[in-house]
Amino acid sequence: MFEALSDRLEGAWKKLRGQDKISESNIQDALREVRRALLEADVNLQVVKQFVADVQEQAQGAEVVQGVSPDQQFIKIVHDELVGLMGETNVPLAEVEELPTVVLMAGLQGTGKTTASAKLALHLRKQSRNCLMIAADVYRPAAIDQLMTLGKQIDVPVFQLGADAKPLDIVRQGLDQAKADGINTVIIDTAGRLQIDPQMMAELAQIKELSQPHEVLLVVDAMTGQEAANLTRTFHQEIGITGAILTKLDGDTRGGAALSVRQISGQPIKFVGVGEKVEALQPFYPDRMASRILGMGDVLTLVEKAQEEVDFAEAEKLQKKILEAQFDFDDFLKQMRLLKNMGSLGGIMKMIPGMNKLSGDQLEHGEAQLKRAESMINSMTRQERKQPDLLAGSPSRRRRIAQGAGMKLDDVSKLVSDFQKMRTLMQQMGQGQFPGMGGMGGMGGMGGLFGGDGVPAMGGGMPGQRPGFRGYPGSAPSKKKKKNKKKKGFGDL
Repeated sequence: MFEALSDRLEGAWKKLRGQDKISESNIQDALREVRRALLEADVNLQVVKQFVADVQEQAQGAEVVQGVSPDQQFIKIVHDELVGLMGETNVPLAEVEELPTVVLMAGLQGTGKTTASAKLALHLRKQSRNCLMIAADVYRPAAIDQLMTLGKQIDVPVFQLGADAKPLDIVRQGLDQAKADGINTVIIDTAGRLQIDPQMMAELAQIKELSQPHEVLLVVDAMTGQEAANLTRTFHQEIGITGAILTKLDGDTRGGAALSVRQISGQPIKFVGVGEKVEALQPFYPDRMASRILGMGDVLTLVEKAQEEVDFAEAEKLQKKILEAQFDFDDFLKQMRLLKNMGSLGGIMKMIPGMNKLSGDQLEHGEAQLKRAESMINSMTRQERKQPDLLAGSPSRRRRIAQGAGMKLDDVSKLVSDFQKMRTLMQQMGQGQFPGMGGMGGMGGMGGLFGGDGVPAMGGGMPGQRPGFRGYPGSAPSKKKKKNKKKKGFGDL
């Protein structure tokens, strides 16, 4: 996601490296690179022109900050302008006192609208909001069956009357059912078309008039670039929408949709889909997206994802085991599975500041290393997983594990050796001897370590701390946070 845009912007910063200050002459090359980067990302032309003009104005009028180089200061300016371009702040989903809150989902076929409905329902359920999904798409084959299947998967009820019923009747009876059952939020999955047509808009307008939704969310494919913004504007003019959900943002998207939707349509992006799994929906935060685009990572989203998966009672037990050097292979396996639940290794690493430059081959190698380690651990006996020291002095045990996992003896020996080093290092970090030290040699960067509050201490970031990037102003943690990190943190991922 945004790799090409990030690489292009990297070229813009290089134009200012080695300069004493930002001036009208030396900024032109950097601005030219920014303009090319945005155009290649399929950002709307008018948006690009205005953005570059705003950056130029801010850069030329910026005061020189002592200790900050021109390229760092320029990055900060671009970051702030990107945030403003995408909407400044997150716009939360509406929630009203008089239940139910009604959310109408709209969009063309192929954008992932039905899946997005289920993803949104799961997201709201995690916020303790009980939902009902209404299957009002009677035109697309298997649309109702798809929503029913997703509903069972996430344990959210689906109201449907079959493909022969009229959409208005389905919505009317579904809303009555929701009121009778005391449902908090109703999500209406409407029919899409291959293209915008009068029949589609008329039916959608009728459903909107009947349901009186508090939110009308348009689901658009991020891979369509600036066309997603144009589509959002058209729907808003015809129907009146309150926001957009960008899907497929984890694919080979150039970023134009995320940067164009707010400016062109006037409506905010409220959620983004970042994967095929039903859990892969995130609220859209302009500042976090800007950080990802500029290679700063996204520690806050990473922390939130971890908090959803962490069992805090287990985290406390694990903290004690780390301090006493009792961390074993079972604990290691649990941490690997925790990371899997949080998403792909590549997706997680891209959220860690400084890790955005990892190549696809490096990430694939890391994934393979984790699978190999898991295979070898699964070939150990229960006693061996609980007492890793048994393997250090027993070549016969290691040989048996290697045969069971289809690996070489050297692979198992390296795993055991690296694990012992990691366990010792974790204990030292827990005692504050090596705060902030990153990486677990030979373990593919996999630590799965926890801070004292049950939040993975990844990338040196603490909850609420702004992700840092090359020391630009505002990136350094406060003295209080440094103190807390030394006291609680067990190192970086």
